Amino acid sequence: MIIGIRMRAVALAAAVTLAAAGAVALTSAEAVAAAGVEDEGADCAVSGLPGEGSLPTVSRLPDPFMKLNGTRVSARSEWRCRRAEIKALAERFVYGEKPAKPSGVTGTVSRTGITVNVSHNGRSASFSAGVDLPSGSGPFPAVIVLGGLGADTATIKAAGAAVVTYDPLAVGREGTPRSSKQGAFYNVYGSSSGTGLLAAWAWGVSRIIDVIEQSGGSVLTADATGVTGCSRYGKGAFVAGAFDQRIALTMPIEPGSGGLAAFRAIPGESGAQPLSSAYGEQPWLGDAFGSFTGNPARLPVDTHSVVAMIAPRGLFVMDNPHIDWLAARSASVGALGGAEVYKALGAEANITYWSDVQDGNHCATRSEWRTPLQQTIQKFLRNTGSHTGSMRISPSKRGNLAEWRDWQTPALGGSGDTTPPTAPTGLAASGTTATGTSLSWTASTDDTGLAGYDILRAPGPSGGTFTQVGTSATTSYADTGLTPDTTYRYQVRARDAAGNTSPVSNTAQVTTQPGPSGGTCAAVPTVQTQWSTGYVVQPLTITNTSSSTITGWTVTFTLPAGHTLTGSWNGTVTTSGQTVTIRNVAHNGTLAAGARTTSVGFQVSRPSGDALPSGYTCA
Repeated sequence: MIIGIRMRAVALAAAVTLAAAGAVALTSAEAVAAAGVEDEGADCAVSGLPGEGSLPTVSRLPDPFMKLNGTRVSARSEWRCRRAEIKALAERFVYGEKPAKPSGVTGTVSRTGITVNVSHNGRSASFSAGVDLPSGSGPFPAVIVLGGLGADTATIKAAGAAVVTYDPLAVGREGTPRSSKQGAFYNVYGSSSGTGLLAAWAWGVSRIIDVIEQSGGSVLTADATGVTGCSRYGKGAFVAGAFDQRIALTMPIEPGSGGLAAFRAIPGESGAQPLSSAYGEQPWLGDAFGSFTGNPARLPVDTHSVVAMIAPRGLFVMDNPHIDWLAARSASVGALGGAEVYKALGAEANITYWSDVQDGNHCATRSEWRTPLQQTIQKFLRNTGSHTGSMRISPSKRGNLAEWRDWQTPALGGSGDTTPPTAPTGLAASGTTATGTSLSWTASTDDTGLAGYDILRAPGPSGGTFTQVGTSATTSYADTGLTPDTTYRYQVRARDAAGNTSPVSNTAQVTTQPGPSGGTCAAVPTVQTQWSTGYVVQPLTITNTSSSTITGWTVTFTLPAGHTLTGSWNGTVTTSGQTVTIRNVAHNGTLAAGARTTSVGFQVSRPSGDALPSGYTCA
């Protein structure tokens, strides 16, 4: 393995001619934006997925526009559900399943760090990330850097974006057998999960974005996120950008085999890391991919289709032609194939593949990339400038797309419908509790039929950014996981099948009910295990001692001097000196009279000794 030693997007771009060798000019005809939800096609009915035994051998790149029912995409409005089909194929045969947002995701965002707490089906996990802000008052867009190896952080900050340093190994650990995977993802979904590390790492990126969305936008903005990484972290960044449509800009560097390099092309590229090696070196790819390392031509998808999952959002691939193992020629094939989907969607200016560089060191900071990197961040994360993407392919590693496809790129129209729906009216909230509220509104109208509604939420009675928190196919929506005694504002917009969106509705404002007052609950710790330099409290039992239902609780206690909290689960934790405060999360805050929750726990490191926390209170 080669390991690195260093280390709402909007575009209205005109055609540009690039004089540099190997450059291909691209154009864009319309504005595009990152989605407000992780998966816009979650409601698409995907049927007809092939079984492994029925897969034919197809030597060239599969047609990304060919739907599972045998018909081709003919309008841009069809791409949303075609992307959902590609996602399902990529999960089944390449990466393993990347689960949707778990039932419980909480955490905090500060000017120096992010905490993430996840709970799902009785299992829980936590991890964290660092935050390094640029100069200025903010709030700032963020670029999540996998493993500390990615695009030049000085350039990222100079472009006005924050750097979020994320350790993927805390979520999916390397060096483990496929039958016993470890890390936060596998704590939740099981150590024998068939999901590979790349999809697990991508899941971790999505959970960080969830927490940023919930934070209120005072430090980091929720609608402008990028992701980057180099080497195996470049593979992870590529997959993260493909599987979360909230990511406005994806910037993988030298991702090699198992990353952008076209699976079908790798066996014919001299010196490239073989697929068997990329599969066997670490459990990066899903378990199912093992059946295809010797015959990738049986795969119903290839990496150009993964590029297509990112389209039309920003993609800037930085590659290295000087190290054969990195499979740069095959990567150019994947990029060129995926660029055809960008072209069909009218977003050619939003993709760049750049391997024409002089420095051959792996994961080097290269001067050729500095200016386009800054311009790309400004375009996609700060909504300034009109940088135009290009294909700057090294002559020594130039792939020929014509050799790898037998399909043509369609000219996708907008289905002829350019009229947006009317705005929803009468938005109102009811049944507001300490942690949730119910919304309802009067339906919009559209000349060709509605596809659904987007639910937007902003923190506070004024200011703050509205971000999409959900969708609805009806005229109602229940929002949960809110903070007690907090004000929120809501708007709703309609969308039709052609992708047209309506103006937003009126604004509905709610203030959640206060949490329980003092004396309504009790907290009792149980030391599950301890050793000279640490201990685990599990469970921290919270009991409702009142005669009526409570809808939230807060536990406070004091750590002895020198003790440090190192992990927690099923609670939102804040610390101030040696004082620890744990608040309920959405799934364990409501307790009937006399009921209790035993899902909460935490771990602490300490100097050698046997001291334990004291002064537990519950309110």
